[in-house]
Amino acid sequence: MKKPPVHKSFINAFRGIFLMIKTERNFQIELAAFFINLFLIFYCKLSATDTILIILACIAVLSAEIFNTALEKICDIIQPDFDERIGFIKDIAAGAVLLLTAGAVVVGIVVYGKYVF
Repeated sequence: MKKPPVHKSFINAFRGIFLMIKTERNFQIELAAFFINLFLIFYCKLSATDTILIILACIAVLSAEIFNTALEKICDIIQPDFDERIGFIKDIAAGAVLLLTAGAVVVGIVVYGKYVF
């Protein structure tokens, strides 16, 4: 199978992000948090290092949500009816997003704490 041109790959990737924004509530919430962080980065005048930490934490959470959604969609195709094994897989993936989000919140508290207090 011939690989698509690079620009088509980028178009497909951006379509995937757009679909996440359009259809996934948790992604919308996490994206809103990302934009709030962008505002706070400029408002609090974060250092370059702190800015990178905040942006990486946000991108990591958004990426984890994309992987979680992809895994859930695959599971739904494989087994459309309820299955405890599929539920276990989905719960683990959701747990990974939750764990990463908790870590991102800790990063935010540590970074912003220096600027607030």
